[in-house]
Amino acid sequence: MRLIADDGKQLGVVSRQRALEEAEKRNLDLVEVAAGATPPVCRIIDYSKYRYEQTRREKDSRKQSQKTRTKEIKFRPGIDSGDLETKRKHILEFLADGYHVKVVCFHKGREAAHQEMGQELLERLTEEIKDFGAVEIPVKKMGANYTIVFGPLKSKKPKEQ
Repeated sequence: MRLIADDGKQLGVVSRQRALEEAEKRNLDLVEVAAGATPPVCRIIDYSKYRYEQTRREKDSRKQSQKTRTKEIKFRPGIDSGDLETKRKHILEFLADGYHVKVVCFHKGREAAHQEMGQELLERLTEEIKDFGAVEIPVKKMGANYTIVFGPLKSKKPKEQ
């Protein structure tokens, strides 16, 4: 096996027994780092310190990764056209800022008897937004509510209309 010392120097290709003796002499652990290589690569290191540093790197990489940020817009099927236009502009702003937008149309009372109105409203909204955001989760019925999720498009920015 190819042996690498704790200071990074290569000690060459040695037998397993010789590698274990070298690790024991330094009061460290012998760790196989590349089993698929020919010959396999082993390193003399403090294994607990190595595991600690590895978990720290993983934790830091999770911190650096971007989480999906979601905004939620709610309205009812009887929404006025001016109010709907305002909500549409908000959705376009959120998409431009890189947010995912969850749009919920909820029905109360007698509105529940005409749920197709909410579905039509979301379909019309989808048509108006399709140039600026992609539908990630299509219209889904949850109880008396209709929900849809839009994701931002990478290439286009909405312009004022």
